[in-house]
Amino acid sequence: MLPACGLSADHTRWIQARCSFFLANKVVSRVFRGKFVAALKCTSLQCKLGFHGNLKLLSQPKIFSSWLRQLFRHDWVVYCKRPFGGPEQALRYLGSYTHRVAISNHRLVSLADGQVTFRWRDSAHHNQKRLMTLPLEKFLRRFLLHLLPPGFVRIRNFGFLANRRRAALLPLRSQLLNAAAPQPNPVAHPTPMTPPALTFWTCPRCGGPMRVIERLTAAQIQLRSPPLSHTCAA
Repeated sequence: MLPACGLSADHTRWIQARCSFFLANKVVSRVFRGKFVAALKCTSLQCKLGFHGNLKLLSQPKIFSSWLRQLFRHDWVVYCKRPFGGPEQALRYLGSYTHRVAISNHRLVSLADGQVTFRWRDSAHHNQKRLMTLPLEKFLRRFLLHLLPPGFVRIRNFGFLANRRRAALLPLRSQLLNAAAPQPNPVAHPTPMTPPALTFWTCPRCGGPMRVIERLTAAQIQLRSPPLSHTCAA
């Protein structure tokens, strides 16, 4: 999980992200290309890549390195677009993968004679609920496909949410956000000489109260107003 906003480099102020910011498409494509090529290099050094047929020449280290260099001569395409249903639907979709197991208990119907029966939704027919029966071995195989490999986690947190730093940065974040939050205006008790509705305004620059010290008539406002455009032109 990567927050769009965060603390400044010196941890003295909070930097708010733009409303339209999520990911820069070009930056993501270059990072993805670098990570992908680095993984290919690492896998090749561990002798875990197999080349067959027309790709058999890539098994030679020099030819493989030359082929990898060509990958950086082209821009990679990373497909990014807005979710159809908005951010709420995207979070709901991701939440079903990060905070749920492969199958919940209420979908399990029976276990008898080495056969597991469970409910599933047929998306090809308007999500109708149907029953499926599988041998125990096949059911366990499908279930184990959803287990993460060793060392792989579902959610990785970065920035002030990182596990190593959030104990120190989260309280600092709360402190800076509370300091930046607008303070409630003091309740003023109107005096009999001044109408309550015109007693206080809030200064847009400092946030302090503003008091009425003089009222001008329409004629006085006209005299104090800037000259009209045709007067300046003359």
